[in-house]
Formats: sequence, C-alpha cells, structure tokens
Amino acid sequence: MTTARPVALVTGSARRLGAAIVRRLHADGYDVAIHCHASRGDADALAGELEAARAGSTLVLQADLAQFDRLPELIAHTIGRFGRLDALVNNASSFFATPFGKATPDQWDALFGANARAPFFLAQAAAPHLRATHGAIVNMADIYAERPLRTHAIYGMSKAALVHMTRALALELAPDVRVNAIAPGAILWPDGGKDDAAKQAMLDRTPLHRTGTPDEIANTVRWLLREATYMTGQVVRLDGGRLLET
Repeated sequence: MTTARPVALVTGSARRLGAAIVRRLHADGYDVAIHCHASRGDADALAGELEAARAGSTLVLQADLAQFDRLPELIAHTIGRFGRLDALVNNASSFFATPFGKATPDQWDALFGANARAPFFLAQAAAPHLRATHGAIVNMADIYAERPLRTHAIYGMSKAALVHMTRALALELAPDVRVNAIAPGAILWPDGGKDDAAKQAMLDRTPLHRTGTPDEIANTVRWLLREATYMTGQVVRLDGGRLLET
C-alpha cells in the first residue's frame, strides 16, 4: 500500500519531545512511524490516540538504535507499511555526564552511538526514499554543540558531530532532500531531575526567563519540513536566547 499522505519517521517518539512532534505532524496530515526503545507502552498508547483520530495512520517500531542492523530495518518497515517516506526526524538522544578523568570508552560509544552514528546511518538508509518524495531530514542537536557544558564533554562532542553531519548531508543530498537541525535550550528538565535552585539559576541566565515548550519544538519541526523550502544545512537555535548569555 502506498498512502497519498506524507509519511514521517520520528525516532524516540513515544514520549516527551518526540511525542509532541508526532502529534503535531499527525495533526498536519502526516502518517507517522513512532519509534521507541524501552517505552513500548507509551508508544502503543500514543498510536491508539492517533488511530482514534485517523485510522491506519500509525506504525509503532521498537528498536535499540545501538544495534546497527535495526537502523535500515526501521526504514524498510516504514516503507513496507506506508509505501513512501517524506520526513526523517532524528529525535532520539542520549544524555549523561562524563566527568573528565573518569570518562570511559563505553560512555563514548553510547553517546556517539545514539547522537551521531544512528542518525547518520538512518539518514543513509532513508536517503533513496526521501529523494523520491523530495523530502527532508530534521536532526535534534543542542546548544551545547557550540558551548561546552561542564562534565558533559562527550555529550557536547557527539552533538557537534550531529551538527557537522547536518551540514555535510545537506550538501550530499541537495537538491532533492533538505537537511536541517534544531538546537533546543531548556525545554523539558531531564528525567533524572534537577534541583529547583539549579533550574532557577539557568532560567535567570536565559534572556526570555522561561523554558521552551514541546509544542514550540514540534511547530519548528513542522515548519522545517513543510515551509522552510529554501533552507538547508542550517541549525535553528530554539533556546530563549541562552547562547547570548555572557
């Protein structure tokens, strides 16, 4: 079956930012492939919600992105279900501290695997299908790709690699496929928590004095996919002005 509607695959989309992106694209008329790793229950619940709005519009895919063979499978299953691919949103990410002097090769591999390796090889597998639809890729980068975050050197380096990948693939895939990225600031606090004083200190250093919202990220993804038709190789900083702080 080939749907007449555009199709988006969003990694890490069972909850949090990924779920907001899926809901926004679905509301905009996309059929969606919802990827998850450990959050299958959340993914199924999200699919059920969207199926109630439009039957036959979702596909749930569970995979560990660290397993290389699963990356082309995600693309193949999406094509098998919908017959096309118009958008790849590399939202899945890994974030944890790696204090210098204590960092390990396993931590390096985990962060670069999730934040650079998986997005690259997903894009490589998706590219022929995106060329056919003149589709687009959106990568979820981070403001810390440009500005170091103390005790998170490897994380920042992995996101800097993703930014370079965004620009490199914009060249490789032009003129058929556009490739852009979003660099969020504080949107949702990490699952592990952050004490209230640290949260407030961060917001005090942010010119707009608030966190962003998942909907603001999702709307920007939608804009990059649908409307930013003369933009490629760019990183949109959605950070409330954080990088302006001195």
